[in-house]
Amino acid sequence: MRTLIAVIASIVALSGCQAALGGLNARASDEWTRMYPLAANGELQVVNSNGKLEVEGVEGNVVDVRAERIARAATEAAARELLPRIEINEDVRPDRVAIETRRPSGILIGVSFEVQYRVRVPRTALVRLRTVNGELVVTALGGRLVATTTNGAVTGRDLSGGVEARATNGRVTIDVGSVGADPIDLRTTNGALQLTLPRAARANLSATCTNGAIDVSGVAMELMGEQSKRRVRGRINGGGTPVELTTTNGSIHVAVR
Repeated sequence: MRTLIAVIASIVALSGCQAALGGLNARASDEWTRMYPLAANGELQVVNSNGKLEVEGVEGNVVDVRAERIARAATEAAARELLPRIEINEDVRPDRVAIETRRPSGILIGVSFEVQYRVRVPRTALVRLRTVNGELVVTALGGRLVATTTNGAVTGRDLSGGVEARATNGRVTIDVGSVGADPIDLRTTNGALQLTLPRAARANLSATCTNGAIDVSGVAMELMGEQSKRRVRGRINGGGTPVELTTTNGSIHVAVR
């Protein structure tokens, strides 16, 4: 009987704790803005922990960063207290701009935080993005893109440089406006991969999945070696740019436009 009472008490206590942690109804936010000059073909790096990263390639030589810092807690006072503890570090050089969200110091109990970035970057820049919990969205970039997230999707639109995209739990969707010498390498563990190429793109394709299927039915290409529904290799328009697609749990779809 005593054992049963102790178990019930533990369950009640745990439920109360979870309810307290889940009741983050108060919110405080502010905007952090910066503008940096960047040399031609320079590098932008953004490292985040929680929150969405949106990057757009534009003409010019200026990096324009707008970040919304968001704190959540059970009360407005606690949310406002947490907000200034969300630090964004800057490392700025003529040819490189690096921005990193720093986790608030101390033990965080009954609160949460995130930073949502909207960045405009010179179109020809090399862009490196990394986050743990959040989506990465990149548009109109002509330089090379390296994007990594643990829990979230990676989406690229109108890209014309090389692409290296990694996700653990999330979908990777890339639309390439043109291809060059730099490879396209897309990988995820739990999620689907979708790649859209220009109809005239010249590429060497290698696609592999473990639990899923590969659809290249709309792509005219010369197949190479042994093929299966989980492994496809071939030359598109005679071959060219290396394209490698890999997922463990998910499908792969390659299309042209």
